[in-house]
Amino acid sequence: MKKSYKVFFIVALTVLMVGWLFFLHTSMAQEKVGSSLGLAGKLGKIIAETPKCGGELTKGCINPDAPKGYLGIPGAPTPSYVVGLLWAIWVGWIFSTVGAFGGIMAGVGHITIFGLANYAKSFKTTNFALNKFLTDSIRVSNQFLVGLSALVSTINYARMKRLVAPLGIAMGVGSIVGSTLIPIVTAGKISLKAYLGYFGLAVFLVAGFMFYGTTERGRAKRKAAKEAAERFQEAAKSGSGGQEGVKIQSFSLTQCVFTFYGVEFRFNPMLVALGGFFIASMASFLGIGGGFLLVPFMTDVVKLPMFIVAGTSALIVLIGMVVSIFNYMVVKGVMVWWPLIGMELIGIFIGSMIGPRTQKYIPDIWLKRLFVLLAIYVGIRYTSKGFLGYSIVPPY
Repeated sequence: MKKSYKVFFIVALTVLMVGWLFFLHTSMAQEKVGSSLGLAGKLGKIIAETPKCGGELTKGCINPDAPKGYLGIPGAPTPSYVVGLLWAIWVGWIFSTVGAFGGIMAGVGHITIFGLANYAKSFKTTNFALNKFLTDSIRVSNQFLVGLSALVSTINYARMKRLVAPLGIAMGVGSIVGSTLIPIVTAGKISLKAYLGYFGLAVFLVAGFMFYGTTERGRAKRKAAKEAAERFQEAAKSGSGGQEGVKIQSFSLTQCVFTFYGVEFRFNPMLVALGGFFIASMASFLGIGGGFLLVPFMTDVVKLPMFIVAGTSALIVLIGMVVSIFNYMVVKGVMVWWPLIGMELIGIFIGSMIGPRTQKYIPDIWLKRLFVLLAIYVGIRYTSKGFLGYSIVPPY
């Protein structure tokens, strides 16, 4: 018995000594920066509490002597302004052309091309507050790009009479309610990861549904949209486009009637506001952009031609982006890196000016097929991320 007590005592003492040495090593390795390094606001306070690089600690730490990069943080990645400009032109063009995927494409740039996700991820175990701050900064950066593209697209499509303002406003009102309510109700209570794989499969179903709408059989069921699209394309070829655009005939809380190139369309503002609420709720719950869901709703439920969907979607997205950016930056104190954002906004402006002017030369059917291709990309990303634990396409 005495021998067993001695063995137990020796083992326990050894464990305590090893634990104490590990604690000392960790404490020394994770010496705090202790200074804001001249960074303002919430970021400066977080930086001061971040481990200082030294010894074996080379990742998830701050080296005060390193060159300043993203947000002015020493050692952070320094994205190329030229690449940012060129990528933003693409983001602005694709969003202003199909009315969706701007946020996803902006995210591909910030997360993967510029390497900001991996940098933020390195602080997951050393200072989770900095990890979350950088993540929010990336999100707001995406929203700035989408927001400006939505603003420019809304103005351009309105001037070209290819925007249904009552529809956009009605769905925008519903979107505000949904995007405000869902975070309050579900924040911290739902595991998003568990749903990603099934959401990806649902995206494939949406893509299939949209593709069916491009077939002869599917298009036959949307005679008004097909006729309006054909009239618009003929006008575009003859150079007389824009003269017979969207014209509001009547409006009430239960019915709005408008024409596009002489073809009549009608919808119930109360019902589309409800649709906007559910779309924004789903987008907020799943953490995706609303444009991706708005476009199928307007083309296959409201049955509008793609030529007026992109501008209307832009108006709805614009409303949501203004609310979201205000909440992040004013209420939560999130920061963006203005040198990069400034250059990207120039690219967004260029791309968003080109999109509405080139869209009229792309047949309605191919606009939908372009949307389907991007939907397949999104489906692959979310399905692999949900079932495999990582995305097999960027952003990873």
